[in-house]
Amino acid sequence: MTKIANNSKILLYKGDLRKEIFNRLRSQPNTERLKKSLIIQELLFKSEKFRKARCVAAYVSMTDEVDTHQIIDESIRMGKVVGVPLTISDAKSGKKDLIISQITDRIRQLEIGPYGIRRPKANEIRPIPYKNIDLVLVPGLSFDIEGNRLGRGKGYYDRFLKKLPKNALTIGLCFDFQIQKSVPTLPHDIPVRMLISN
Repeated sequence: MTKIANNSKILLYKGDLRKEIFNRLRSQPNTERLKKSLIIQELLFKSEKFRKARCVAAYVSMTDEVDTHQIIDESIRMGKVVGVPLTISDAKSGKKDLIISQITDRIRQLEIGPYGIRRPKANEIRPIPYKNIDLVLVPGLSFDIEGNRLGRGKGYYDRFLKKLPKNALTIGLCFDFQIQKSVPTLPHDIPVRMLISN
């Protein structure tokens, strides 16, 4: 009973933290978001691990997140293989899982999907094998200095991150106010290996 009670407390705390960060993200002026996003982008591009990565998986940012649109476009121009996430239903479990689909033209190949997130059009889906992915840019509502991550509660990324090869570098992109001293975790939560913030 104690474990269930503790899990319930963690879930409640996660819910409260999600609301708090959502409010801060939504109240941040767009000019400020884009300015901070540019700083984060420059730090990412200076990273040796990013420069060496041949295959990059990047989330397509929503209007309140660290902007990844320029990161995606510039990575393609650099000659990297670039993939973006797409949710598909698992035939056995019925759960939705993430696959990474290669794109070469963000504007032409993407459309607005569920939750307002841009994803590849049906005729543009080109799955990238997990084993080929060198680096993943991971979204999150909140992170701590250990890399623990608070997502949006669907579990897609945790299931996806478990399938990556051990040498794949996972990087959380976030604004400074999204970093907490400690983020509550459950056994299925997967941390990122690196954080880049403004």
